[in-house]
Amino acid sequence: MENRPHVVIDGAFLAATALRAEDVVFYIGEDHRAAGAAMRRALAERLDAPTRVRIIDSPARYVAGEESAAVHCVNDMIALPQSTPPRPYERGVGGRPTLVQNVETLAHVAVIARHGDAWFRDCGRGSASGTTIVTVSSGSSRGTVVEVPQGTTIVESVTASGLSTDGVAAVLLGGFFGSWIAAGEAWDLPLDSAQLRATGRSLGCGVIAMLDHDTCGVQVTADIAAFLGEQSAQQCGPCVFGLRAIAAALRRIAAGQSQPHDVARLRTWATEVRGRGACRHPDGAAGFVLSALDVFEPEFAHHSQGLTCTSSSPGAHPWTW
Repeated sequence: MENRPHVVIDGAFLAATALRAEDVVFYIGEDHRAAGAAMRRALAERLDAPTRVRIIDSPARYVAGEESAAVHCVNDMIALPQSTPPRPYERGVGGRPTLVQNVETLAHVAVIARHGDAWFRDCGRGSASGTTIVTVSSGSSRGTVVEVPQGTTIVESVTASGLSTDGVAAVLLGGFFGSWIAAGEAWDLPLDSAQLRATGRSLGCGVIAMLDHDTCGVQVTADIAAFLGEQSAQQCGPCVFGLRAIAAALRRIAAGQSQPHDVARLRTWATEVRGRGACRHPDGAAGFVLSALDVFEPEFAHHSQGLTCTSSSPGAHPWTW
C-alpha cells in the first residue's frame, strides 16, 4: 500500500467489477500512517472507480484484522470478531455479501490481469505458483521485506534479505500465529503452502523471524504469549481464561518459578482452547505455544527446575517486524 498503492487499487477494482460490488472499502490499520496517506493520494488520482470507494482506519489491535472484526468495524466502528453466523461472505458490510481479501492477494490479481496466469505460474518453483512477500528479521532488529518465488526455501529467503543464518537456534515461521522450527530443520523448508501444510505449518502472515543461541526461547515465547493474551477480544472463555492461564504459566517457567506440572498443563490447556473461541485467536496462540514446547523442550525442562537460563540474553525484547 505504501510503495505500490495503484497495484492494490487495480486488484480491488477488478474484484469489484467481477462481483458487481456496490462498495470498495480499504481497511487500513491506524498505525500504518504512511500506507494510509499513500492510498488516499492514489485514490485521488483515480477517475476509473467502478463503484463507491472509501477508506476505514482500523484500531491498532491484533484481532482487528480478523475478517468479521473488519466488517463489524466498517459497519459499527467496533473491531471485534463475531462468533456466530452469518459470515461476511453471507452478510457483511451494509448487510450485503462481502468479499474480504488481503492486500497481497489484491496486488497479485492486478499483475495476473496484466501479465496472464501462465506468467504468474512460471514465477513459482516446482508445483508452487507466483511469488510471496516475506518479512525476515533477526532478534529485535526491524524486519526486511523481500518478494521471492513461491517454493523458495527459508534459507534462500534469509539470504535474499541480506541477513545471516549464523548463530541461529530456531526460526518462527508465520508470525505470532505461526510455529517455532529448529534451525537445522527450517532452512530447507520451501515457502510452498501445500508442502508446509503437509508438515502442519503455514507461512501465515509471511514472517521469518530468527532466534539466536544467545536469546532465551522460553522467555521470548512467554513475552509473545502475554501479548496475545492482552490483544484478545476478551469475549469468550478460551481467551479470557485460557490464554491468560497459559501466559501466566509461561511467565512462571521463564522466571524459574515453575509450579509442579506447569509444562504438562501448558500442553493440556493449549490443546483444549483450540476450536473453542469466537474467532481463531486462541487457535493461533495455542499452535504457537505447542510448537515452542517441542522446539525448546530442553530449555523448558531447565527452567522448570528453577535453574538459571543458559542463554546470555534471557530478558524480554520487542520482537517486532
